[in-house]
Amino acid sequence: MLVVEHLTRTFKSGGEEVHAVDDLKFSVDRGEFVSIIGKSGSGKSTLLSMLGALDKPTGGSIKVDEQDIAKMSDHSLIRYRCHKIGFVFQNYNLIPNLTALENVMLPMEFAGVAPAERKDKAAALLSQVGIEPDQMKRKPGKLSGGQQQRVSIARALANKPSVILADEPTGNLDEQTGKMVFDLLHSLAKTEKTTIIVVTHDLDIAGKTDRTFRLSDGKLKEVKK
Repeated sequence: MLVVEHLTRTFKSGGEEVHAVDDLKFSVDRGEFVSIIGKSGSGKSTLLSMLGALDKPTGGSIKVDEQDIAKMSDHSLIRYRCHKIGFVFQNYNLIPNLTALENVMLPMEFAGVAPAERKDKAAALLSQVGIEPDQMKRKPGKLSGGQQQRVSIARALANKPSVILADEPTGNLDEQTGKMVFDLLHSLAKTEKTTIIVVTHDLDIAGKTDRTFRLSDGKLKEVKK
């Protein structure tokens, strides 16, 4: 479903070439929940940005549903991000002046979904992740951290993406709430057959995903369990 071949990303720093990602090869099946661990500066964010078509690789290929996003035009990449990828961030990245419901409706507006359908679908998604009807009407500032992360997960699911990319999704949550969010992502991977790739420093969470990869000095290795 997701196949990465010879993926490379280099930068120039102080006149030297830095290999943030160095000849990576891996694949992830549909509905699989995998984690990527590694120290700060190991290339995790760079890899996630390329998988989400926010950054272009220096070389190699990233195929999602047999489409190589490394070769797509800018216009095609916008459509890819809208329909194929959902993002979940550590800081939630919800729009503060929109309600929870409106935040989830927004990606569907970009995808051209009719207004009435957007509202019904957003409400169903929020209910699926455990947000109550009265909470749907609240703006992010009136929701707890765990509730905001649930809303961000619902938003990520808005256009039925093939892949959800989660960058430290439990980093700002207490242990109990973090476990709740992890369990929710795990359930979605199985019930919705959504591929989930999570970058995390939490080794306890990483140990419970289907597979774990460690990224170090731009190289990726699977951690055997």
